[in-house]
Amino acid sequence: MVQDFEDFLPRLAEKLGAEGLMSELCNGFRMLMDPTTMLITCDSLKRNAAALGLTGMSDEEAAAMVRVGDLDGDGALNQMEFCVLMVRLSPGLMERSWSFLQESLSSRSDQFQK
Repeated sequence: MVQDFEDFLPRLAEKLGAEGLMSELCNGFRMLMDPTTMLITCDSLKRNAAALGLTGMSDEEAAAMVRVGDLDGDGALNQMEFCVLMVRLSPGLMERSWSFLQESLSSRSDQFQK
């Protein structure tokens, strides 16, 4: 059975900013992905979820988690789908998503002006 977890993404976003949060989400994706396909599959999710404190995940639970984020219907999560899913699953982060987007765009705009 999947254990309940506390939503740390809003605090992580506050601490790291938009760019840092995206970097951490990408690190999380790499932890869960299958190194051969470079995707999160049901099998790779079950195999690697223990690193995130999710133990005892059933096949059905893993399939449901992948299905929720699978935007292109290929049965797996690519990095973009994973990041979108993580933001969608964080109520606190969803409330602040526009400010993080503006921060990220402003940061990129500043980089181009230099």
